[in-house]
Amino acid sequence: MAELSDLPLHYRLWLSLYPWRVIDPVPWTALTRPLSEARLALVSSAGLYRNGVDAPFARRPGGDASVRWIPSDVPAQSLAIGQTSEAFDRTALEQDRNEAWPVDRLGEAVGEGLIGALNHRHVSFNGSITAPGRLVHRTAPVVATALRADAVDVALLVPV
Repeated sequence: MAELSDLPLHYRLWLSLYPWRVIDPVPWTALTRPLSEARLALVSSAGLYRNGVDAPFARRPGGDASVRWIPSDVPAQSLAIGQTSEAFDRTALEQDRNEAWPVDRLGEAVGEGLIGALNHRHVSFNGSITAPGRLVHRTAPVVATALRADAVDVALLVPV
C-alpha cells in the first residue's frame, strides 16, 4: 500500500482537502448460516470488465458509478483492467487478476468446503468515485436487490 508521501504533490493536496465521509455505525449483518453453507458473491472496485462484452468504465467527473456483472465462470485473467485512477498501480493486477478478483482462490475454498458456493455472477465497480451519490442512491440498491434475489448470503468486498 502506498504511503501518502509516495504520491505526487497534486494527489497529496487533493487528498488533504477531500471531504471524507464517516459512516458510523458501519452497516453489516451477521451471517445466519456457517460460511461453509453460504453462497458468496465477490464485489471489487478494481474496475474489471469483460473486454469485447462489457463497456469499459468511463472517466467522468465524480467517477463512473456503473456496475459490471461478471459471470462466475469467466477466467479471472481474461478480464480487462478498467480502473480509471492515474494513481492506481496496476503492476500486480496485470500479472494476476486474483489480486483484486480472487475468484480462483474462492473456487478453491469452495472445493475445500470452506465456502458453500459461489454465486453465478459477481460485481465489478470502478474505484476512484469521488462523488459517491449516484453509487449510493442508484447503483448500490440495484446491486443489493439483485444479490438478494440470487440468494447471496455474504459479499466479499475487495477494495482497491
